Amino acid sequence: MLLKDIRDYQILFLGLFLILGIGTRDWTLRPELIGIAIATSLTTQWILSWITGKEQIPNLRSALITSLGLSLLLRADHWMTMAIAAAIAIASKFIFQVGDKHFFNPTNLGIISALILTPDAWVSPGQWGEEWWYGLLFVGTGGMILQRVGRWDTTAAFLGAYSLLEAIRNLWLGWTWDVYWHRLMSGSLLLFALFMITDPRSIPNSRIGRVVWAVCIAGLTFILRNYFFLSTAVFWALFALAPLTILLDVLWLAPRFSWQETDEGELLYRRD
Repeated sequence: MLLKDIRDYQILFLGLFLILGIGTRDWTLRPELIGIAIATSLTTQWILSWITGKEQIPNLRSALITSLGLSLLLRADHWMTMAIAAAIAIASKFIFQVGDKHFFNPTNLGIISALILTPDAWVSPGQWGEEWWYGLLFVGTGGMILQRVGRWDTTAAFLGAYSLLEAIRNLWLGWTWDVYWHRLMSGSLLLFALFMITDPRSIPNSRIGRVVWAVCIAGLTFILRNYFFLSTAVFWALFALAPLTILLDVLWLAPRFSWQETDEGELLYRRD
């Protein structure tokens, strides 16, 4: 039986990635921290939905997706760090809003908040290594979701701009192309491009806005990585440029993304 909500597939895929990471990459993840991330995210979503009265029966799918994203990317030594990251991630959807639309990616903001506010949080961008089959898996599963929600333009603009900048730098420095491919063949980079930067509820509404936004993030990522030597450049770039969504939505008006379930049970996206 096919799942009705495309977000159910995203939950399934992220859970699969978590199992693969633990089973094939020898990640030293503590199960209790994964449990803390999930429990805190779901509880925070429920409480804030009740306080604000926006949802009579809270849809907890997005909270579960956020908790799985945190479990995949964020590492911590203490359970409180993961709880802080999860609580801030979910709360950001209710606090940082313009026109009933949140503009920070919850998982990304949770990661950045943990890095800033706690002494024991870190991110390991190279945790997936460079094995080609991970890339095929990410592209295949991410592509399925993006095809349904219509956000391929964002991924293509980000990866295209970033790849071009790295190619120009590679030529300028006279390096061999194996160096270039080494810098691009990152599972974490693909996960970011396919599953984080494409969150349809927090990115610009219009296609031109999304393309401009993604290119700006690619440019800032390139600068932070190559001139400030930040291994976590993609996350800082998305955090810094998230508010740009507000301006781009004003410059290029377009219907806002939302979910709608049809009578047949198939989940499509509705443009309000």
